[in-house]
Amino acid sequence: MSNHSVDRNKSRIVVIGAGIGGLTAGALLAHRGYSVLILDQALVPGGCASTFKRQGFTFDVGATQVAGLEPGGIHHRIFSELEIDLPEATPCDPACAVYLPGEVTPINVWRDPDKWREERQRQFPGSEPFWQLLATLFDASWEFQGRDPVLPPRNLWDLWQLTQALRPSTLKTVPFTLFTVGDALRLYGLGSDRRLRTFLDLQLKLYSQVSAEETALLYAATALSVSQLPQGLFHLQGSMQVLSDRLVQALKRDGGKLLMRHTVENIKVENGQATAVVIKNQQTGEVWTEAADHVVANVTVQNLVQLLGEKSPSGYQQRVEKLPPASGAFVVYLGVDASAIPADCPPHLQFLYDVNGPIGENNSLFVSVSHEGDGRAPSGKATIIASSFVDSTPWWGNQDYEALKQKYTQEAISRLGEYFYLKPETIIHVEAATPRTFAHFTGRDRGIVGGIGQRIPTFGPFGFANRTPINHLWLVGDSTHPGEGTAGVSYSALTVVRQIESQN
Repeated sequence: MSNHSVDRNKSRIVVIGAGIGGLTAGALLAHRGYSVLILDQALVPGGCASTFKRQGFTFDVGATQVAGLEPGGIHHRIFSELEIDLPEATPCDPACAVYLPGEVTPINVWRDPDKWREERQRQFPGSEPFWQLLATLFDASWEFQGRDPVLPPRNLWDLWQLTQALRPSTLKTVPFTLFTVGDALRLYGLGSDRRLRTFLDLQLKLYSQVSAEETALLYAATALSVSQLPQGLFHLQGSMQVLSDRLVQALKRDGGKLLMRHTVENIKVENGQATAVVIKNQQTGEVWTEAADHVVANVTVQNLVQLLGEKSPSGYQQRVEKLPPASGAFVVYLGVDASAIPADCPPHLQFLYDVNGPIGENNSLFVSVSHEGDGRAPSGKATIIASSFVDSTPWWGNQDYEALKQKYTQEAISRLGEYFYLKPETIIHVEAATPRTFAHFTGRDRGIVGGIGQRIPTFGPFGFANRTPINHLWLVGDSTHPGEGTAGVSYSALTVVRQIESQN
């Protein structure tokens, strides 16, 4: 037994992974009186929402914007319970400026609901009934989610929480449970509106990992509506790391422990119950077994099956193996002179370069730009982060990895150069991340990002539950309801905390 052991008088929780989901679960459990140990193989906490520094620039690794900071929003609720201050943040307005192929004027996703209505009516004439359906479904879904339902339910307590969250208004969503966005477009005679579909494909790829044709309509209603008031998307002051840092402070204040550079190699299961984890200290090579009353896995469902090894329930394992491949990401990080940024550049942009190409694979880029004084770049400088979803497979293939990385980097910079003034004299730092980079630094299977895709078979009531088939083993993060993003994984963390409390 090692000297890292936690307080034996309290219920012992081991959390695998210090992403936002794991940190939120760990901080809440420590605050509620549990003995908590969080382990992560990376150098810094935060997972896909962490940062790194180069030449005076601070780059957000993956996530660059946050939902749920408004009063009643999930981060607001959790930070209030933990009695810590919400990070300073500026609203994103527009949430995104979307450039379709060959167009020089963007579609601006405004924060003000009236401005956004005018914008979409001008951009997509005749589509308003479709948007009104999304608004109706969003209002019902948002209220429902705010009452903390457990989805999908796996026992009577879960089912009771789910029924407690239902209201007559929730019933509006029921007829659309099996609808995709593609189905809704056809319902309103918009199935052949190529421009609207292209816009939806671009936006939904960011949130659901899949196209409008495949995205569950109820998920899309939230993803496409959350950027307007009274909700909204925010750009954190300093960097995304602020979110993790505050959660770590709360965890430690309440007696919890965080060990970075420690890999969990295996989850021990006895008589159908998780009992311990096997931990390896990466620096010393020391290996030990840490007993636990509960194990909270803030990992992908693919990683969870690997951690269980032969103890993984066969049905569960088969379900994971049958999942469609998840996306990886290619990201280019640029430190530039401020003169490279056009005047009035919005904080987030999306470009599609070829309407016939796939969304992703460098054909579409989601771009986040720092602004003066936001803590990401020295005065007179700025950061540009551009990401594209990619198939993870080729990055592990036999072809020359460095050459492929170089090709993608040059391609991305040349495409960004159509909007930004990118010349040798304005580019100060260039770095790129591939699925292999994400696998190395986040430990996520094959470097996949953003969850398992919000198709009907994996969405909400049909998705992977927080309660796994193994007692006292819990799954937190973007493989579970309500999906990706710091707000989504925080909801999943809160659900697990409530489930553990109900058992104790």
